[in-house]
Amino acid sequence: MEIRFAKPEDTMAILKLLEQIGKVHYDLRPDIFQFHAQKYGASQVLDRLANPETPTFVAVEGEEVLGYSFCEIKTFSQHPVMADRKEMFLEDLCVDENARGQGVGKALYEYVCKIAREIGCHNLTLHVWSDNAGAVAFYEKMGMKSQRYIMETVLEES
Repeated sequence: MEIRFAKPEDTMAILKLLEQIGKVHYDLRPDIFQFHAQKYGASQVLDRLANPETPTFVAVEGEEVLGYSFCEIKTFSQHPVMADRKEMFLEDLCVDENARGQGVGKALYEYVCKIAREIGCHNLTLHVWSDNAGAVAFYEKMGMKSQRYIMETVLEES
């Protein structure tokens, strides 16, 4: 397995994985996510690939994309509250449902950390839905811990 920066020819495989992650989110929170919704289309994925501030990585075996990670480099400079620093935000990490449990996610995560260190990031952050127990357990196993909480009260009965 190889981890590398995504290329435009990886777009269709990434879109298929986005369908999987969309289903996971809908299954967890149908009150928030739309059925069969996908957060990015082909042009948006291509825009991300062309932007050095939104690096995208893929795990590949031969020609097959087994997973991807969407990242965003965030820089805090002369912020009124935050210390000056650069951080890597891991927007998405998705492994094909047929490749889970084979170390693909760990390899992607470790690669993102490696790149973040190389470009001088202070930390790696991400958001994970609290109902996504598998993802929470995975990130905790990778050594992550909670930095802050987003809390909610659902005001409508379903």
